[in-house]
Amino acid sequence: MPRPSEPSTSPLPSERLRVGECVVDVPLREIRAPGKRRPLRITPKSMGVLLVLVEQAGRVVSRDTLMTEVWPDTLPTNDVVTQAITQLRKAFDDERGNPRYIETIAKNGYRLLAPIEWVHTATPSGSADTVTGDERWADPTRTTAKYPAIAGADPSEPLAPVPFPAASMPRGTWASIASVVFAVALLVAGLVAWALLRAPVDSGEANTPVAVSGMQGLRSERPYRLITSAVGFELSPTLSPDAGLVAYVAIPEGQRGTAIMIQTTEQTQPRQLTRPPEGADDSAPTWSPDGRWIAFMRTTVDSCSIRLVTPNARSEHEVGDCDRRNPPSFDWTPDSNGLIFGGMTGEHGSLGLRVLDLDSGQWRPIEYPHDPEELDTSPRYSPDGRWIVFVRNPPLGDFWRIPAQGGNAERLSRLRADLRGWDWSPSGRGLLFSAMVDGEYRVFRLDTGTGEARPVGLDEAQSPVAARARRAIAFVQRRPYFGLYRVRLDSDGSGHGRVHVVEPLYPSSSRDLLPAIAPDGRQLAFVSDRSGSNGLWVGDVDQPDTLRMMGGVRPGTRYAPSWSSDARRLLVTGSDEGGKAVVQEVMAASGQVVTLPIPDPDPLQAQYTPDANRLLVLAANDDGLPQLRMYDRSTTPWRSLGRVDGVSHFQVDGPRRRILFTRLTEAGLWEVGLDLSAASIRRISAADPTADRYRMWSVAPDGEVRYMERLQDCAASLRRIVPSDTAPPRCLDQTRRSAINGFSLGGPRGDVAYLALVEWDGADIGYMELPKETTDVMPGWIK
Repeated sequence: MPRPSEPSTSPLPSERLRVGECVVDVPLREIRAPGKRRPLRITPKSMGVLLVLVEQAGRVVSRDTLMTEVWPDTLPTNDVVTQAITQLRKAFDDERGNPRYIETIAKNGYRLLAPIEWVHTATPSGSADTVTGDERWADPTRTTAKYPAIAGADPSEPLAPVPFPAASMPRGTWASIASVVFAVALLVAGLVAWALLRAPVDSGEANTPVAVSGMQGLRSERPYRLITSAVGFELSPTLSPDAGLVAYVAIPEGQRGTAIMIQTTEQTQPRQLTRPPEGADDSAPTWSPDGRWIAFMRTTVDSCSIRLVTPNARSEHEVGDCDRRNPPSFDWTPDSNGLIFGGMTGEHGSLGLRVLDLDSGQWRPIEYPHDPEELDTSPRYSPDGRWIVFVRNPPLGDFWRIPAQGGNAERLSRLRADLRGWDWSPSGRGLLFSAMVDGEYRVFRLDTGTGEARPVGLDEAQSPVAARARRAIAFVQRRPYFGLYRVRLDSDGSGHGRVHVVEPLYPSSSRDLLPAIAPDGRQLAFVSDRSGSNGLWVGDVDQPDTLRMMGGVRPGTRYAPSWSSDARRLLVTGSDEGGKAVVQEVMAASGQVVTLPIPDPDPLQAQYTPDANRLLVLAANDDGLPQLRMYDRSTTPWRSLGRVDGVSHFQVDGPRRRILFTRLTEAGLWEVGLDLSAASIRRISAADPTADRYRMWSVAPDGEVRYMERLQDCAASLRRIVPSDTAPPRCLDQTRRSAINGFSLGGPRGDVAYLALVEWDGADIGYMELPKETTDVMPGWIK
């Protein structure tokens, strides 16, 4: 039987397999266990191990056999089998001490205990592979359990716009459960009628289940297919104009740095397109409109360059320099003779949009009104070449538009969203973008005429890109799961530290993020979706049974909760039931929650100061520019006492009566007095944090500032940046990266770190053909 870790030369009995009470989707490498909110994706090697156990169901399979079958022509360690079995047990929700699925036979191997059954489907004449794009999308009721392609609705009835940002949606409601039960009942009734009448039924479906038993009748049809499946990450896709090829970023086997890979838009073996030297990373590929070149960025610890490579790798050369501390974003000009850049900064702030002419090597600024305090990034020319659209002022980003030759800027949206990639829709009448909603990234379509955003049915999806000459898109499907860890650092006698103990805190199978240790060193607050949607959780780090969720709080995932100096209260930014951004004050002991009357409409972050009547709030103005304000909350309404513009993240250092902050438009770290006076602003680190890791620093109780970064030989590396330190960084974890939205330091000298480390992460490239143009906007269709 072919393994999913290698190209398949013969078909499996079916694409879906029932193992005990779980359902396995082999091509997607997903296992859905009963009672779980979502399926768990396993690695290709783990799927290979499972298929060997399935072949020998009920019989003992030795470790040597598994290694020979799944890891041929390699010399792996025994740990790889253990890791695969551990991941399978987690996916099956199995217990090692009381196994129901996989039994360990001491000094021998493993045995699959659960019964297996391949779930077969019947295909009407004219398989799905031969159906045209129009026919495959013609039925608006084609949905999936997690990724609805087209919402079930009357095709003649226009879809009401969905305002954005959307309110938090639970992953299961009584209404949704009832609708699923009703749908299953209808399906069963239809099949019974078919059996009684002995007559074929034209359901309009490409595939119809042969039998309904348990979960066999629930189809998991998706409007896309995954075209990569290697272990690890495939990120930043870009499509050739005809959508026949896709280039993306990955770490090739046996290498440390990222490179640009290329393959067809079928699930074929990729080839390495670029070969960065030791210590370098290649990223951000983008295909030229004429299909002849792929532009990308190469970075090292002290350099950054923009380069071009042909799709056949026969020619590669450098065309420009960039700042590694402030990585730019770029795309092609419509004639393929230049690149347009955003996110570039100079001595006096943001430089605005600029075009690099590839023939002359000359830079040309786009003439339009621009404030150096504002960050304009991710520019794209419209398909007809008339407009340039860009994102202004992330992390509360919005789309703006200017004429291609320059002119006044026009705001297209009021999303105030954490955006993760965008592109023009194929018709040029809308924008396709990914945004963070309720702790996960989803894909939306923005109507450039009305400013309304509609979900398109792609959840856990990032970086959508469209082909220029074909109605097709590619995107990244990513589902990271993070666990909380306490890392105790020990001194080696030289004043520097080494990792002493790494221990998990409150283990779960969910996403635990944004740990914030209280000043008392005992209480830990964090954000987790372990209840089904994001909630605020608080517990004693040494007493796991004290963990509890605070009711009435809907926290965001951008910034961590903030403790008061007496460890009794918390400030949390999030949203209310109507989706409005709010700041809430939570009493840790009682769980009492009060929504504060913040004057700002879009608060991002809030922290206490040594004065109980004064709070610091980071929020966006009308144009999305983040501003840090000091408020006196003893008055009604609250009175603003000062502000600093262009702040992206801040932390209060009460003992030293200062505020540390990063800026939106450049790398580095600044400090300002508690009065926010301009005269007290001073830059204290010139290079770090970099602009793309602006939340990955923390102030220790002794005033030192530690910075978390990802290195080629260490996924989670910690070093001191204030005061500057030339000593080697501390490697907290070599293989598991930390979440990019922050960590916390405790202990008298910051010798205990609380962070979220990835438990399971992987990213695959998805590909989807789009329906032909129609006059009406249909639910879930992308125009």
